[in-house]
This record gives sequence, structure tokens and C-alpha cells, in this order.
Amino acid sequence: MYTYTDFDKQFVRQRAAQYRDQLQRNLAGQLGDDEFRPLRLQNGWYIQRHAPMLRIAVPYGELNSTQMRALAHIAREFDRGYGHFTTRQNLQFNWIPLTRSADVMDALAAVDMHGIQTSGNCIRNITSDCFAGVAADEMVDPRPYCEILRQWSTLHPEFAFLPRKFKIAVTGAHEDRAAIAWHDIGLQLLKNDAGDVGIKVLVGGGMGRTPVIGTVVHEFLPWQQMLVFIEAIVRVYNRYGRRDNMYKARIKILVKAEGQKFIDDVNEEFRNILERDLDGSAHIVTQAEFNRVSSHFRLPAGVKPRASATTSLQVPADATPAFRRWLERNVHAHQLAGYRAVTLSLKRAGQAPGDATDRQMELAADLADRYSAGELRVSHDQNLVLPWVREADLPALYDAAKAASFATPNIGFLTDMIACPGGDFCGLANARSIPIAAAINERFDDLDELYDIGDIDLHISGCINSCGHHHSGHIGILGVDKDGSEWYQVTLGGLDGSAISGGSAAGKVIGPSFAADEVVDVVEAVIDTYRHQRATDERFIDTVKRVGLDPFKTAANAQRRSTAQAA
Repeated sequence: MYTYTDFDKQFVRQRAAQYRDQLQRNLAGQLGDDEFRPLRLQNGWYIQRHAPMLRIAVPYGELNSTQMRALAHIAREFDRGYGHFTTRQNLQFNWIPLTRSADVMDALAAVDMHGIQTSGNCIRNITSDCFAGVAADEMVDPRPYCEILRQWSTLHPEFAFLPRKFKIAVTGAHEDRAAIAWHDIGLQLLKNDAGDVGIKVLVGGGMGRTPVIGTVVHEFLPWQQMLVFIEAIVRVYNRYGRRDNMYKARIKILVKAEGQKFIDDVNEEFRNILERDLDGSAHIVTQAEFNRVSSHFRLPAGVKPRASATTSLQVPADATPAFRRWLERNVHAHQLAGYRAVTLSLKRAGQAPGDATDRQMELAADLADRYSAGELRVSHDQNLVLPWVREADLPALYDAAKAASFATPNIGFLTDMIACPGGDFCGLANARSIPIAAAINERFDDLDELYDIGDIDLHISGCINSCGHHHSGHIGILGVDKDGSEWYQVTLGGLDGSAISGGSAAGKVIGPSFAADEVVDVVEAVIDTYRHQRATDERFIDTVKRVGLDPFKTAANAQRRSTAQAA
């Protein structure tokens, strides 16, 4: 993984010192709250429902064990003993007093971490496939490209105050595990028949009030031109994006409104940068610069692949049913012979999806040191991943992961749900997500039943900002407010771009919103309808596509008690 240079280290330490000065002046009354607000936001500090919230960047999802232990220390010493891993490969703390925030910035900088640009109207954390560099279906390792983008976009003077927040996702595999079509910019790294690397560029994806799938604006951009072309996109957005209405300020609205004109403007700006800007070609990525960055992503020390690859995992004859299930659901194919990637599930009874205690973070760091060359990943699905596990270590890792409560064999199942913190923490939320997630977990706590139901994506958002990505869930649940009460809108058929989904699409609402005490019954009715309607070996999303929404809508509306009986 990328190792900070002396410049990088000095950069984050100076940023932390700058923030400390800003905080002290704010606390002393010398810097007003309105002036301090954008400064703290661009360092990841929100003021939420009950307390400040800190969002920490985990660039393209890569962490080392030292960093994980530092996060555990912050959770224990500054927060209430836990943190929350998000869909955008960040970590959030919800209870750190603002008066102690500068100390936390220093603690992060000491392990080469920060919260820079995890908030504000700027280019946010660059995200990617959690299996980047190890995925068996990978065409191009996206991590060097992500790192180049991270360095280019961090504190970019031209793009610090965009019309709205801006998110970029990158993948280099055949399967899209980064949901690139749902981002402001999505980059798909490809190779042509000659072996040259290029980039399919999508622009204008997003969720929120208006879910939109990104538009392809370039089919095969030469990789060397990546920064120039993205600069052209963001310049056009910065120039024409709406600033009079925050609900219409995202680039998706501009792309949808302008259509081909937007693409033409980007191409014109691209040419102008190269032909008319002073030193405009300076952002053409040279092979030497790419080699400098990519040299950080060599194989970790001690990782030695076998001479020949095997596609199937050899399961011990005496393996227990629980171990076999874990191998099936939590262990993944790898590029290197003799290695596997392993998901540590953060979806288990008694904790909110994506949450980890300080002790669990320390245990995850220990597992990384013992079994994964000291490296972890944060997944889009709010789990942790060990990317460098030897096949011979899988039995021992299973025992250790089970003892640390990371071995629930539910990856890809209904209880492996995505959920935002919702109204329990977020000042923007209209309804709570965590109690709904807990109730679903309690209802579907039988692993045999989960195996019978099979692969399914359930996503929960506490408000229309869609941090739980409900639009892309096979089943999506959105919290809404009606006269001060919590209600929940249910959608079906959303697609996030992964192989099981077979593309990207927004789910469709199946009726008026449901009361909180009806939601779990609605989910169960939808699942029961699937089990009655499915063909042999047919997955949930394929049944929904085949039979349509009406049977599910009828079953869901039959669960109404607190709400009107009319669908």
C-alpha cells in the first residue's frame, strides 16, 4: 500500500497544526462559527444531532494495522469506544468533543491519516474496489490511479468550493464492486486488444432526491490524460453547476439538463487546457510519475505465491459445517496462487451494520498482522477485508475471526445489509436506520433460512441523502418524516453494478410509506413472495426482474396495520 513520503507527512502535520490554530481562535471568540464552519468541514468535522462527528478518510479503502490500532485508541480515549465504517470507505466517530478535535487530528497525522476533504463542497475521498490489487477478475490495478487522483485533488485550489460535494470511484475489474455508475465521476480501467490501458469515464451518477445513473462521456481515454480530462469535467461543473438550490446543485442535474452539450463543453475545455492553458500539459501523467506511485503497490514482504494457480479451494475432509459456510461466503478468489481474500463481517447481532468497538478494531489489526501482511481494507458494503491470506492459514484465521465476532458467514445475504447511522446520530436524518436493521437481523437470524433465501442486497437510508444507498438495493428502505413521525418507503429492484445485479438502476417504490412497526413484516412478505415465485436456483433480483413488482407490492401492502389499507 502507499507509504507516505516526508512531504506527505509534513503536509498532514501542518494541516493539523493549522486546524488547531483555527479551533483555538474559534473557542476564544476570535473566529466566528460561520467562518469556522467551512474550515472544520473540510477537515471532516460535522456538528450532528447530539455531538460533533468526525469522518476520517481511508483512501481507496486501504489501512495498515498501525492505523487501525490508532483508530481503536481514538475510539477509546476520545469517543465512546466504537466507530462506524461507511459505504465510502471512511470511518466515522460520533461523540468526540469539539474541544478535543485538534488532539485527534494530531493522533491521526502521527499515523499518516486525516479527515481532509471528507466533507464540504469539494472532491471527497477517492473510493475503489475493496479487492483492488488482489481480485481474480482484475484487468488493471486501480490503486496507483486512485493515489494519483488523491494527490491531485487534495486541497486543489480551484475545486475547494464547488457547487456541491463531489465523489469519484475507480475500478479495474470485470465486476464493478465500487458502484462507479452511482458517482459524480466513475472510472472503469480497461485494456484494449493491444494491451494498452484506457479509461471508460462516466459522469453524473448519484442518489439523493433524484437518483441518476452516470452517463458515459468517454469510452477509452488514454490513462495518461486522466487528470486533464477530469479537470475539464470539474471545471465545467464548477462554472455551470447550480449554486442557487442545493437540491439541484450536484453534477447529475447539470448532466441530465444539458445532455450532449455538457459532453461537448467538457471536450472543448479538455482541448483548451492542453492547447491554451499555461503549462496545461503539466497534468499529463508521465510514465515516470506513474512508476513512482505504482512502486508503492508491490507485493507485501513475505507474500510469496505458489508456482501454479488453483481455482478451487481445497476444503479439509473434517471441516465443520460452520467452517464450510464461512469458506463459501467470506473467503474470496485471489490473483496469487495459494492466497485468498477474506471478509471480516461487521454485520452481527447486537451491533449496528458497519460498527466496530475499540477492542474489535485492535483484534482486526492483530488478525491483519498475523494473517494478511499487516494490511486491511474497508469495503463498500461496510465490512473489513484481509487481502493477503495464505490458504494454509484459513482454519486458524477462522478460529481467530470467530473469537473476535468477525466470522458470521452471511456475506451477500440479507443480514449483510448496508445502513447509515440514521436518526440516532445524524442531524439530517428523518428516521432511524439502526432499529430497523436490528429488527431485520432478529427476524432473519437463522442461517439455514438465509442460505435458502440466497444472495440479496438490502440497503437502508435514514433520509433522502441516501448515505445507505437505498436506491441501489434489491430491497431499499428510506426513512421519511410525516408530521414528526418516522415512516419508511420501500423500493425494489435497485442495482449497484455488481455481477449479481447485472447492471445499475434505481429501485422502484412499491407503495405509500410504511409505519416503523410494519417494516420488518413488509420485508418478510417480500421475501416470502420471492420464495413462492422463484424458479429453480433463481436469485431474488432475477425473480423481481422476471415477474415484476405487482406480486411483491400486493404482499407488502397486506402488512399494513398502522397505515391506510389502500395501496
